[in-house]
Amino acid sequence: MSSFARAARSIDADVLSVPERTRAIAAIRADLARRQEEANRRDAALWARVSNRDEWEAFSRPSLTALRRSLGAPVADSAPPETHVTRVTEAEGYAIENLIYESRSGVSVTANLYCPTPGARPAPAIVIVHSHHNAKDQGELQDMGVTWARGGCHVLVMDQLGYGERRYHTPGPRQDYRFRYMTAAQLHVIGESLMGWMVHDIRRGIDMLLTRDAVDPGAIILMGAVAGGGDPAAVAAALDERVSCAIPFNFGGPQPETQYPLPEDAEATFNYMGHGSWESTRNLRLSARDGFLPWTIVASIAPRRLIYAHEFAWDREHDPVWNRLRRVYGFYDAEDRLSYTHGAGVLTGSPPEATHCNQVGVAHRRMIHEALNRWYGIAMPDETQQRRDEAELTCLTDEMRDRLRARPAYEVFGRLGRERLAAARAGLAALTPARRVARLQRDWTTLLGDTEPSDLLNLQAADGPDVDGVRIRREAMRTPHSAQLTTLTLTPPESTGRAVVLCVAQQGKQGFLAHRADEIADLLARDIAVCLADLPMTGELQPNADRTWRGATTSMSATEWMLGGSLLGTKLRAMRGLARHLRATWASVGVWGDSFSPRNPPEWVEPLIGEGAEPHLSEPAGGLLAALAALYEPHVRCVVARGMLTGYAALLDHAHCHIPHDALVPGVLTAGDIPDLVEALHPRPTLVDRSVDGRNRAVATQAPDADIAAWVDAHVGRRS
Repeated sequence: MSSFARAARSIDADVLSVPERTRAIAAIRADLARRQEEANRRDAALWARVSNRDEWEAFSRPSLTALRRSLGAPVADSAPPETHVTRVTEAEGYAIENLIYESRSGVSVTANLYCPTPGARPAPAIVIVHSHHNAKDQGELQDMGVTWARGGCHVLVMDQLGYGERRYHTPGPRQDYRFRYMTAAQLHVIGESLMGWMVHDIRRGIDMLLTRDAVDPGAIILMGAVAGGGDPAAVAAALDERVSCAIPFNFGGPQPETQYPLPEDAEATFNYMGHGSWESTRNLRLSARDGFLPWTIVASIAPRRLIYAHEFAWDREHDPVWNRLRRVYGFYDAEDRLSYTHGAGVLTGSPPEATHCNQVGVAHRRMIHEALNRWYGIAMPDETQQRRDEAELTCLTDEMRDRLRARPAYEVFGRLGRERLAAARAGLAALTPARRVARLQRDWTTLLGDTEPSDLLNLQAADGPDVDGVRIRREAMRTPHSAQLTTLTLTPPESTGRAVVLCVAQQGKQGFLAHRADEIADLLARDIAVCLADLPMTGELQPNADRTWRGATTSMSATEWMLGGSLLGTKLRAMRGLARHLRATWASVGVWGDSFSPRNPPEWVEPLIGEGAEPHLSEPAGGLLAALAALYEPHVRCVVARGMLTGYAALLDHAHCHIPHDALVPGVLTAGDIPDLVEALHPRPTLVDRSVDGRNRAVATQAPDADIAAWVDAHVGRRS
């Protein structure tokens, strides 16, 4: 078969024409859009039944319960946080305290507290959540701290997780963006969320403020800046009744990317659910499935005070969320507690016509000043700029760093992940093998969403021409969920129908022919047929080549998470259906999942964004899908899993992790890990080969490459 191996590399593995491929990929997007529309219709139907306060609370309370559940495990904090003030800077009319407070065990928050000149009565406190652009020392944040402190308020500006003094990576232009994504990825695998950790940091900041007699406990104001600050501010305010006023920018209603002005029929056509993206705090997992859409979160702040805030021009007349907010506040006879602020222009415009800002701009603050003066009697002085350099606002002195034994956040995540994985493994170890398999099937279905296959519908099939005597068959099929898959089946000359190996990889059929032609030829020589499959979102069915954290696949995957599913679950559903389909023709079915992604070198040093080569992403889904298909399908006789992660716990071993969004499994370490999945397949033979770590580097202790064809031949006919 060596001549076939040479010929195989030049075979065109595509089944679909370019227009057919375009339509197939469009169908995946259309299915996502359809389910988004269904989520919006469900929300609209439930909202239409709300006509008074009791009905509103019956509508919103279950949503808030689901929101709390989605954030991660609750943390019990009965005592005020331990707080250290490392420097006090006195100035005219105010002072700045550089402080550190403990958020949770092993996690310290660095913050600047702008304090007013002591007065006779307790004063309001404003907590500002910065954007994903810059940390606490950014100029606009300083301006707000100084201006409001001189106006008689305490102003707390903290570094968010992974920012400022809480960075554990090299700073650089937009480098924090990538780490916001990576931090979220690491938290997801341990069953937590970046939103949950940010909200907890905010709550502990409020705990710290309330230990001070100079702070009015009835006047806690929480403001979230544009671009990622408004998201956690809105959630924290909805869940914490101590917040008396919330000002969340760009969350709940039209976004800077939304069409302006809005259409006349926006009430019916507005996307209340939103879209997925790399920014996990904007598109909360399970939000569409469980009903905590952004507008509901913001409206749940009622009857407490709310300033509905937009960075750019706002179409007040047609904004359907504003109309809903007014109705909700009307249920409480609290319309005077609802206000707004907005800027001018649109996202694509340029200053001064478009009011771009890094945090919250002067134009936006004018209307905020007016509302706070009306509600709290805060007489605002003129806007003040007294900006200081980063060193003056630094909280972590060398002494405090040593005293607190400050650790990178990923080490804290790793400790929690190991604890949860140990608990999951203890639970699995107590079960019989059959019950262990049933537990893993149940838990992975919970993690991935619907994985149950249905019969595949044949769309087209074509035979030939043969290559070196090997019969070639191209097929396109569709699942009942409208997702297409394509196959290239290679059948040996004079096949006995003894066995077939189903092969899947993110790079698809063409990847196998380019990288595994010799091994495929060896299988065919052993009278084992090979079915190369492109599952949905793989191979020729990928929407584009960009699988980075900023790419289209990330957005689609995050949208699936909002809806309660996953792209990995979609692929598994299709693969299980195909494995059953093959069983009707061949006596024995094996599965082979692989990755052809280049690995990063052992001493890889991650460059800043835009500087040097970008890291290669691992593509562990092929091997993982092979193992999962065998877990659910007992007729699968043997498994080859190549290029898989050593385990999802490996993502927690370093500050960096390089994995595409659609290969992440939220909460996986609460159910077990990849080695537990592989172990549960026993006594069916399973070959794990060429595994990688969380940075997509070869594992140092790895055994030599296996002879896959010989191994499969030895096991494919074995009955479990």
